Amino acid sequence: MFTIDQIKEAHSKVKSGADFPQYIQDLIALGVIHYNTYVKDGHTVYWGCDNYRIQSPPKYDNLQVADVGNMSDFIHHLNAHQAGETDYPQFCKDAADDGVEKWVVDMVEMTCVYYDRAGHKIYEEEIPTP
Repeated sequence: MFTIDQIKEAHSKVKSGADFPQYIQDLIALGVIHYNTYVKDGHTVYWGCDNYRIQSPPKYDNLQVADVGNMSDFIHHLNAHQAGETDYPQFCKDAADDGVEKWVVDMVEMTCVYYDRAGHKIYEEEIPTP
């Protein structure tokens, strides 16, 4: 099964949202089926086959996630990040300001769904292939 160190190695190649599709392919190759990333502190829970599960430590100090999701602002920030205009820490700060509590990446469905603190879907996107 995969390790946090292997995932860190794959993530080290990501410089902006433009690198996300290749990152997903790298995780699939490791055996990751889906993962949840929590905006508050950047920790992620990864799942593989047979209920295999590992969790990364927090990546940064706690961010305050807005109480209410703002889809239009979030989509603007997501598009900027995917165009390479922001780095990952800035994207996470923007997501927190826009009320995104977590995102869930499903490698089977090839989707990334962003949720607010109440568990409502803010936005769903298909993950493109590189």
